[in-house]
Amino acid sequence: MGINTERDIEANLQIGPTDAGMVRIFIEAQGVEIPMDFDPEEAEEIAEEIRAAAQAALAIGK
Repeated sequence: MGINTERDIEANLQIGPTDAGMVRIFIEAQGVEIPMDFDPEEAEEIAEEIRAAAQAALAIGK
């Protein structure tokens, strides 16, 4: 299984700050909850990776 493998799974995604000064990405799917905490610098790096992937996907779609 890889990034290009499609799955028929619905999931909820929430992103926000925690009261401990971290950024939490919270995923819930099929009764499983996955909280992932990142310090703000790591969250910025993740955001940059998401932006780069979006730009690459736009280029593929054209």
